[in-house]
Amino acid sequence: MTTLTIVVRYFAAARAAAGEEEEKVQLPSTASVADAVAELRRLHPERLPRVLEAVSYLLDGIAVRDLTRRLKDGAELDVLPPFAGG
Repeated sequence: MTTLTIVVRYFAAARAAAGEEEEKVQLPSTASVADAVAELRRLHPERLPRVLEAVSYLLDGIAVRDLTRRLKDGAELDVLPPFAGG
């Protein structure tokens, strides 16, 4: 099976829950954003799944509205919790 590697960058509460700022994640070549999120839940089962319920995602700098969107090798997926302030 061929794979792809993406870079996941965590911000704010997601960074605290994952325990790291960024990581490389290997997925099947047919993976979608939803597949990446499932893998993040598996990699960080203690605190990250709860945070992932309220986050938004950027894929290569563009907001993700459809989690079935396919990933490309080398893509950057940003995990953005809601931010307070104004």
